[in-house]
Amino acid sequence: MMFSLSFFSPVSSSLSSSCRLQGQFLLNGMHKAGDVVLGGLFEVHYSSVFPELSFTSEPQQPRCQGFDILGFRHAQTMAFAIDEINRNSNLLPNVTLGYSLYDNCATLGVGFRASLSLASGREEQFLLDETCLGSPPVLGIVGDSYSTYTIAISSVLGLYKVPIVSYFATCSCLSDRQQFPSFFRTIPSDSFQVRAMLQILKRFGWTWAGLLVSDDDYGLHAARSFQSDLAQSGGGCLAYSEVLPWGNDPTEFRRIVDVMRKSTARVVIVFAHQGYMLNLMEEVIKQNVTGLQWMASEAWTAAAVLQTPRLMPYLGGTLGIAIRRGEIPGLRDFLLRIRPDNDPNSSYGNSMVRQFWEYTFQCRFGPPSAGWVDAGGALCTGQEYLGNVETGFLDESDLRIEYNVYKAVYALAYALDDMLQCVPGRGPFSGHSCASLQRLEPWQLVYYLEKVNFTTAFGDQVSFDENGDALPIYDVMNWLWLPDGSTKVQSVGVVKKSASTGEELILEEDRIFWNFESKKPPWSVCSESCPPGTRMARRKGEPVCCFDCIPCSEGKISNETGSMECNICPEDFWSSPQRDQCVPKRTEFLSYHEPLGICLTTASLLGTVICSIVLGIFTYHRSTPMVRANNSELSFLLLLSLKLCFLCSLLFIGRPKLWTCQLRHAAFGLSFVLCVSCILVKTMVVLAVFKASKPGGGANLKWFGAVQQRGTVLALTSIQAAICTAWLVSSSPAPHKNTQYHNDKIVYECVVGSTVGFAVLLGYIGLLAILSFLLAFLARNLPDNFNEAKLITFSMLIFCAVWVAFIPAYVNSPGKYADAVEVFAILASSFGLLVALFGPKCYIILLRPERNTKKAIMGRGTTKT
Repeated sequence: MMFSLSFFSPVSSSLSSSCRLQGQFLLNGMHKAGDVVLGGLFEVHYSSVFPELSFTSEPQQPRCQGFDILGFRHAQTMAFAIDEINRNSNLLPNVTLGYSLYDNCATLGVGFRASLSLASGREEQFLLDETCLGSPPVLGIVGDSYSTYTIAISSVLGLYKVPIVSYFATCSCLSDRQQFPSFFRTIPSDSFQVRAMLQILKRFGWTWAGLLVSDDDYGLHAARSFQSDLAQSGGGCLAYSEVLPWGNDPTEFRRIVDVMRKSTARVVIVFAHQGYMLNLMEEVIKQNVTGLQWMASEAWTAAAVLQTPRLMPYLGGTLGIAIRRGEIPGLRDFLLRIRPDNDPNSSYGNSMVRQFWEYTFQCRFGPPSAGWVDAGGALCTGQEYLGNVETGFLDESDLRIEYNVYKAVYALAYALDDMLQCVPGRGPFSGHSCASLQRLEPWQLVYYLEKVNFTTAFGDQVSFDENGDALPIYDVMNWLWLPDGSTKVQSVGVVKKSASTGEELILEEDRIFWNFESKKPPWSVCSESCPPGTRMARRKGEPVCCFDCIPCSEGKISNETGSMECNICPEDFWSSPQRDQCVPKRTEFLSYHEPLGICLTTASLLGTVICSIVLGIFTYHRSTPMVRANNSELSFLLLLSLKLCFLCSLLFIGRPKLWTCQLRHAAFGLSFVLCVSCILVKTMVVLAVFKASKPGGGANLKWFGAVQQRGTVLALTSIQAAICTAWLVSSSPAPHKNTQYHNDKIVYECVVGSTVGFAVLLGYIGLLAILSFLLAFLARNLPDNFNEAKLITFSMLIFCAVWVAFIPAYVNSPGKYADAVEVFAILASSFGLLVALFGPKCYIILLRPERNTKKAIMGRGTTKT
C-alpha cells in the first residue's frame, strides 16, 4: 500500500512482478496469528531516543525508555478481548482473530512507523498479479492514544479507508469525516468534554477562570473549542489563556505561573498530558501558589505521578473529567497467565512481554536488546509469579482506558461479524454483493462500523454517530487528600448524553473534598452578580464578566440577579424604592378623605345650609315689606339656584366616574345660569320699576310681570341646557388617567371632551354675568327705595372677579388642584352672591326689624329726596 513511501522496490521477472521490502522497522511488538488480524498501537514506553531515519545494512531502532506498566496493560487488554472473542461461539464462529500490537514509545515517528508496518505487512516479498487476491495484513487498527499521532496516522491510512478505532484520542478535529473518513473512537470527543467542564462551572457559579492548554493538537483544539462554547453559552469568561510549552522551559513556566498568581480567578482549567503538568507544578511549588481550584481534563485526571504528598497541598480537591470506568470480568486471571517466551529466536515476537517481565521482577533474560533500556539484576527464569509482586498492574478497580480498548476491539469484532453474516444478493455493496473472508477489504469494514450497535457486559451501549464518535459519557472525579497524607481519587458524579434526556450532569456535592479552610466551593467571579434593582454595565476594555452594577432608573426594575437590562414598568405601575418590583402607581384625585377635600366639602355643605337658613328666614318673613319689596319669587328661585351651586361643587370631589364627569359641568352650568338669570331679571325689573315711576312709564311694567319674569329665566336657562345637551352628545366629558403630571402616580381627572363646548358653557355664563353687571351698574344711583341695584352691582363684581381669576389658575393647576380651583371658584362666587344679595336683607329682617316696614323703606327714600 505504501508505494509512495519508497518502502518497497519493484523487482521484474518474465512471469510476474513483485515488491521486495528494502528494510524493516525494528519495532517493539507482540503478535498472534489468526484468520483475521487486528492491529494495535499502545504507549508501552513513555520516551525514546530517535535516531536519524535511514536504511542501512544494520537497521537502527529508536531506543525506548521508561517502561509504562499501564500502557502494557492496555495492550494486554486488547489481547484479552481477542482471546475472549475467539472463545465466544456466538461471535465470529469459525473465525479466529489474531493481533499485531506495537509500542509507539510516546513518539510520533515510532507510532507512524508502526502504523505503516501494520498496514503494509512485514513479508520480505509479495507478488503482484492481476487478481490481487488475499486479505490485508490487518483489517483494522485499535489506537493511537495521542491525538497528534492519531491525526498523522489517520491522515495517511484514511486515504485507503483502513478503519482506526482510537481509545484515547479526544481531539474534536478528528470528527471531521471529510479529513478522517475511516476514524472511530470509543472515548468522547473533546467537544463533549468541554461542554462537561462548562456544566461543572455553571453548577458552582464559577464565571471567572483561567485556561491552560498543552502546545499540541490536543490542547490547542481543546482551547478553541472551550473558548467558542464558553462564548456561546454566555456562562463565564476567561481571565487568562496560556499555552504550556513543550519540554522544560523555566522562563515561560515562570511567566505563566506569575499570571496565575496575580489573577483574581480561583479556578484553573488544564487540558494537557501529565508531562506538561509535572513541569508546571514545579514552578507552582516554587512560587507557592495555593488557593486554586484545579479542573483536570481526562488526560491527567487519573495521573498517579501527580498524586504525591509533595503536590497534594496544591492539587488536593481537584475536579476532573475521567473516562468512564468499566468492569472486564476475567482480565486479572488473564494477566496472571502472562509468561515470557524464553526462546531467543522469538524475542522479537514477544519483546513487550519480556520487557514487562524484566521491569516487574528487576531481572534480565540475557544481554540487553537494542531498542529498550538495559535491564539489570539477576537472570530471569520465566517462572516468577506475578501474584507475589505488589503492583498496580493487576488492579481492576479503575479500568478506564482499558475499558475503552475493550470496547474498541469488540466494535471491530461485531462489525466483522455483521459483515460475514451478509446474505449474497442482499449486500450493501455494488450489485448487492457481500464481502467474503477470502477477499476482505478495510473499506468494507468501515461501512459496518458505522452501523455497529451492541451492549457490553457492563451495560454500556456502544455505537457511533455520523462523525465516528461514540455515545459520550464521563465520570467526574475528585482528588481526596486523606489525613494520613495518602491520596484517593473518587468518583463524585457522571456527565452523559442520551437521545432522551440530552446532556446531563449528576453530582454528589456532599462527597466532594474541597482543599480550602472553609471546606466549601470557592467563589470565582470577576464581578459579583448584580442584585435585583440594578443592571450590569460592562467595563470598557474588559471581558463581559467584569462589570459594574448600575441602579435602575425610576420607572424601571430588575427582579432577577444579574440582569443585563432594566425593564420598564407597565403604564399603571411604578418602580418600588428598591427598583426590584413594579407596584401600582399611587392614585391622586380630590378626595373626601384628604384635608383639602374635607375643607371644600365642609364649605359646600355650609353654603347649602346657609342657603337653607336664608330660605327659611325669607319664607318665614315672606309677608314683610323687605321680602315683598324685592320680588320674593325671584329671591326664592335665586336662593334655590345658589343652593344647587353649592351642591354641584360636591360632584368635583371624589374619584371621577363617567356619570360624575358628565353631570358636574352640566349641573355647574345650569345652576349658575339659573342663578345669574334670576339676577339679570331682578336687575331688569328694578330698571323697569324705576322707569314706571316716571310719568308715562307705566306701560313698561306690562313686559315685566311675574309670568314674563319666569319665562325669561326659563328661556335663558333653556339656552344653557341646549348647550350642555349638545356638548354631552357630541363630545362628552369622561374620566381619564393622567400620567403626564407625575411619573409615579396616576391623576384621575375629567377631561372636558370638547374644549369648545366647555368654553361656550363658561362664555354664556360670563355673558349673562357681564350683562347683569352693566345693568346693575347703570342702576346704582337710583333712589334708596330701589337700592337693590347696588347690591347686585357689588355681587356681580365679586362674581366676575372670581371667574376672571379662575381661568389662569385653572389652566396652571395640575391634577386634583384644577378641580380644587374650580370648586373654590364655585364656592367663592356662590358665597359672594349669597352674602352680597341676602346679607343686608337678613340683617334688617333679623337685627333691625324696625326698618322692615313699608314706612321705613319709603321714609328713607322721601328723606333723601
